[in-house]
Amino acid sequence: MFAQNSNKIVVDVNPSNQTLTVNQEIIYVNATNDTIKEYVLNDWNNAYSDKNTPLGKRFSDEFIRSFHLADDSERGKTTIISVTDQNDIALEFSRPEKQIDLLNIHLPAPILPNQEFKLKIKYTVKIPNQRFTRFGYDNNTGSMYLKNWFLTPARIDNAVFVKNSNENLDDIANALSDYDIKINVPSDIKLFTDLESTKLSEEENEVTYQLTGKNITDFNLVLESEPSFTNYKNKDQEIVTNLKDKRLNNFQKAIVIDRIVTFVSEKLGKLPQEKILVSQVDYERNPFYGLNQLPSFLSPFPDEFLYELKFLKTYVNSYLKAALHINPRKETWIIDGIQSYIMMKYIEENHPDMKMMGRLSEFKLLKGFNLFTSDFNSQYSYLHLLMARKNLDQPIGDSKNSFIKFNEQISGRYKAGMSLNYLNDYLGDDAVTETIADFVKLNQTKQTEETDFKTLLDQKTDKKTDWFFKTMVHSRDLIDYKFGKTKKNNSTIEAVIKNRTETNVPVSVYGIKDDTVVFKTWVENIVSDSIVTFPAKDIDKLVLNYENKIPEYNARNNWKRINGFLGNNRPVKFTFIKDLEDPSVNQIFYVPEFSYNYYDGISPGLSFHNKALLDKPFIFDVTPIYSTKTNSLIGGAYFTVNQNVREDRLYNIRYSLGGSTYHYAPDAAYTKVTPSISFRFRDLDYRSNERENVTLRHVFVEREHSEIVTSKDENYSVFNLRYSKGASEITKVYNFMTDVQIDKNFGKLAGEVQYRKLFDNNRQINLRFFGGAFMYRDTKSEFFSFGLDFPTDYLYDYPLLGRSETTGIFSQQYIMAEGGFKSKLDTRLANQWITTINASFNIWNWIEVYGDVGLVKNEGINTKFVYDNGIRLNFVPDYFELYFPVSSNNGWEIAQPKYAEKIRFVITLSPKTLISLFTRKWL
Repeated sequence: MFAQNSNKIVVDVNPSNQTLTVNQEIIYVNATNDTIKEYVLNDWNNAYSDKNTPLGKRFSDEFIRSFHLADDSERGKTTIISVTDQNDIALEFSRPEKQIDLLNIHLPAPILPNQEFKLKIKYTVKIPNQRFTRFGYDNNTGSMYLKNWFLTPARIDNAVFVKNSNENLDDIANALSDYDIKINVPSDIKLFTDLESTKLSEEENEVTYQLTGKNITDFNLVLESEPSFTNYKNKDQEIVTNLKDKRLNNFQKAIVIDRIVTFVSEKLGKLPQEKILVSQVDYERNPFYGLNQLPSFLSPFPDEFLYELKFLKTYVNSYLKAALHINPRKETWIIDGIQSYIMMKYIEENHPDMKMMGRLSEFKLLKGFNLFTSDFNSQYSYLHLLMARKNLDQPIGDSKNSFIKFNEQISGRYKAGMSLNYLNDYLGDDAVTETIADFVKLNQTKQTEETDFKTLLDQKTDKKTDWFFKTMVHSRDLIDYKFGKTKKNNSTIEAVIKNRTETNVPVSVYGIKDDTVVFKTWVENIVSDSIVTFPAKDIDKLVLNYENKIPEYNARNNWKRINGFLGNNRPVKFTFIKDLEDPSVNQIFYVPEFSYNYYDGISPGLSFHNKALLDKPFIFDVTPIYSTKTNSLIGGAYFTVNQNVREDRLYNIRYSLGGSTYHYAPDAAYTKVTPSISFRFRDLDYRSNERENVTLRHVFVEREHSEIVTSKDENYSVFNLRYSKGASEITKVYNFMTDVQIDKNFGKLAGEVQYRKLFDNNRQINLRFFGGAFMYRDTKSEFFSFGLDFPTDYLYDYPLLGRSETTGIFSQQYIMAEGGFKSKLDTRLANQWITTINASFNIWNWIEVYGDVGLVKNEGINTKFVYDNGIRLNFVPDYFELYFPVSSNNGWEIAQPKYAEKIRFVITLSPKTLISLFTRKWL
């Protein structure tokens, strides 16, 4: 069909204040059989005008501070001057309260089928700063990457306008339109676009271009004072690109571009659109994961291959957005799946021997690691499983704005591509590749949807495909097959195949002899345990999903030796540090460990564990450590079973048993053993940052007697029940926790509430309330009392460097727990009840003022009011902080002797804890 909308636009560009003045005329022809009662325009540029738009809220959810703290001059907005009909009669318009990036035009009368409607709009556009999304103006270069800057008619599905807001997903749902644009730019500005471009006139200070496009939904427009784009053209396509790579010359780039464009044209067909813009901005918004994690001088790949991957990914994405007229938010899996599928096919045909870690696989020292010997395309499976094993995967057929960031940009895309590759392997005859090409061709004549893709697919095969759309696209169902017993007869092998997840999809079975495939067959309808018969050929193993074409949840149980001894289907393999999961072996990793506390010193050790790069249901970690100060063996052992719950708020149950022994004094060690069970809850909206946790544990402690630290409480056990709930985003954080502890000699109840708020002026306030009381107490020891400025830590939960020190640098370590005070007051413990409020407020960047107030009650002593205040240097919250007391119940502390001994510090020495600081933004 032809475009339903015709757009004529005249634009004046003012680079000095980053504004556009626009006169636009839209002619809409109702080509449907329905009456249109409203007319909706996408105005996604206006999403930048407020912090509370869906775009602003998404920034906050993903911990992006720049937008919230930006000046109004950096944000974009659209100012409507007038809206009239074809007779220049003013029309009313409005914006939905919660979607101010849409513009509703109030029609004077419904638009009947085949009726034409004309609309004239005058408005100004303030372009946002590019630092929010990489679209917009760049202060450093003066360039402007214009994306979704003008008013566009929204897509209509089933006589209803698609009303999607801008959420930085680059998935605007525009109706098909013809465009005729006249744009006036200063003469020192160069224009680059994927529309057809003609220079109409050129004066001393201004150049006028005419841009045209037929039957399209979107286009790109870049204005630069220092041109960075280059044009390449072959028989299929003209490419306008500024994709960066300083190590390749233009001739080398041209060879790569020609190879990729030709490949895509052969697989998907040639586009009617003659030009495609492939920009560095588009690549940076969605880079090839892994390539962007290492600096260029450490890259294990050849220079040409790096550029090839960058261009391939960006070009295919640009091609599909130009080619497919689907609803890009509702059916994003089609674009994502085809993109990943084509990339996988390209690597298979052009770089079949490329490994996941490139040239590093050539080093003999690394050949024992699965990470370095796996094929390049294996990473698609691992990155999908990274989220599935964490129970954070989502149906790829869900709306794009419902995905968490890692699923949207990486895991979901890769699963979509793997699923198409799996389907193609099952159907055979390259049926999926041909279906994709037909689907691209169909999009040249109409708006399409998923049902069109399925119809074309079913025309290519006699096999059923309903399972693919139901299971692989629109569900979170996991695939996990394994072998049961096998029996070899003279002419056949009988094997039991178990379906561990009850997901009914086809599974491939391979007969293997000396790592060579002897036969391959597909087995269907394995809903429950089934006996399957195979020919008794000369094989030594049966393997499910041997080539990993199926996105299976667990491939470690796919191997079955025909003559296995005592069921030993996989040998044990010891590997240094860590590796990718290798389903053909049982992996045990050994890692050097170093720990430190004042009593054990710098203590080397060796950790033996089974934690690969993917989570597993069962985890163990045994870590013997040598204490250099005491010449004794210390360390710990931990065993954990994770039970994931797929479709409920309760999403994970964790059963654990852990034990450790370290020294709590120079002459005495403690041993702690803790069985526990945790119940973890989440919102069914995975993008919600709210979490709940219930933990039940019993802590058994045995302590050696110390002549230095006098205490009669050497051995004890405490039952502990904890409930916590919290949520976090860039503008606010809250956490609530309750804690119950039961021992034969005492019972305690405590609660804590934390709240943090970031204000519009970049000021931040932190508030914390703690309250605790003994329910009963039958001991004279203060060891179990509440601490005002430090926890006695009788449960040995905190990483205290010198837990028994009362003087010296180690006594100045600070842990935010219990009372939360920073000054050491005369009354440091509470054996009846305690309540405190801790507050801090930043005055400049990481410099804050803090203040604490509280009430402390001890037996036989009147309730005491306590307070302190001072300066906090919050370099890295919870990881490295300094506290400088100013005044307290002790008086004016800053003027008192030995002030250096009053300074408190927070420090984290654990590498694992530090690494988590840099990964939290993805989940």
